Amino acid sequence: VGSLLSSYGWYILLACVAIYLLIQKISQSAAARRSSRPGAADAAVEPDLVVKRQEALAAARLRMQEELNAQAERYKEKQRQLEEEKRRQKIAMWESMQEGKSYKGNLKLNQQELESGASTSSTVPKPKSNKKPLRSGG
Repeated sequence: VGSLLSSYGWYILLACVAIYLLIQKISQSAAARRSSRPGAADAAVEPDLVVKRQEALAAARLRMQEELNAQAERYKEKQRQLEEEKRRQKIAMWESMQEGKSYKGNLKLNQQELESGASTSSTVPKPKSNKKPLRSGG
């Protein structure tokens, strides 16, 4: 035994220290897990907290659902207005066709009116200059 201790004594001492530190680390982590669990005193308070959280969550969901419904109604109203405008344009085009007018020109005028009403930028189209034809008439 003496020759074994004299040959491997330092190694045995280091192994014992490492095992001791490992045991300490494991016991600390186990104690931390036990303290993080709710105790008997917290059991009476926990159901109240759970109920309050669930009520708050339900209220938040209800608010979000109402907001989503309002957005859907606004979108539907906008779509109805667009459909009504398209219907009016088709009626105007049909009436102009019945009168013998060109419906394409009327459609372009309607589109220009919509664009000028919708856009706030004041772009003025350049007037076409009278260019000479490349070929002579003869």
